[in-house]
Amino acid sequence: MPRVRRLTTFPVKSLDGTDRERAELLPNGGLAGDREFALFDADGDYVNGKRERAIHRVRSGFDPDTGTLSLDAPGVESATFELTDGERDALSEWFERYLGYPVELRRDQVGGFPDDTTLSGPTVVSTATVREVASWYEDVDTDEMRRRLRANVEIGADESAGEESLPPFWEDRLYAGRGESVAFTVDGIEFRGVNPCQRCVVPTRDPDTGAETPGFRERFVERRRETLPEWAETERFDHFFRLMVNTVVPEESVGASIAVGDPVEVGGVEPR
Repeated sequence: MPRVRRLTTFPVKSLDGTDRERAELLPNGGLAGDREFALFDADGDYVNGKRERAIHRVRSGFDPDTGTLSLDAPGVESATFELTDGERDALSEWFERYLGYPVELRRDQVGGFPDDTTLSGPTVVSTATVREVASWYEDVDTDEMRRRLRANVEIGADESAGEESLPPFWEDRLYAGRGESVAFTVDGIEFRGVNPCQRCVVPTRDPDTGAETPGFRERFVERRRETLPEWAETERFDHFFRLMVNTVVPEESVGASIAVGDPVEVGGVEPR
């Protein structure tokens, strides 16, 4: 039986992820603590990896027990902040010194700042997929590809039962045709898989430097087309720069928690 092998939240949108053992589902379907904070410029636009390449060079570490965020970046002193009202101004000033323009850190505890505000459930991928896609590129290992893709939930085989790894692109079972969704559960908690996630520019860049990997998108599109499994719904691919699955969470699942090791069961196709 497939199981959750990794849970990752991204406390500040576009900064480094934090591995979790357990996470609660919020009213919008996201994981508690995922993209709860985000940086904005003076025009109210996100300061994120898509818009600001320098964000890739910021290393961060978050302690969920204390709510402290450590930051390190070239040209500024390393610092640690509590993500409270009192210290958010100081954190914003740290980023202003680094980036060279005014930045404001905002917080949304109800639903965070997801990339997709409609399909705002956790993004899902399999460990085998991350490993397979990493193999398409020289000098990119599985962990680096994981940091490029930035999934919330990673699914793998039940290693305790001695099972073999799931096949690459196993998660392509979790969506169906347009206007449909695929029901699945994590330890009995219901989810709906909706579509293969459209990727932005972020996976094409080195997660430490922001440097573009030459030919990344072209190679990805070519290999994704060649390796698309028979169980994938091909009509959902208007282009092949898609990977991971976007989900929604039914209202009855809100407030429940999922954890590393939880079993995953795939159900049937339902109307969207």
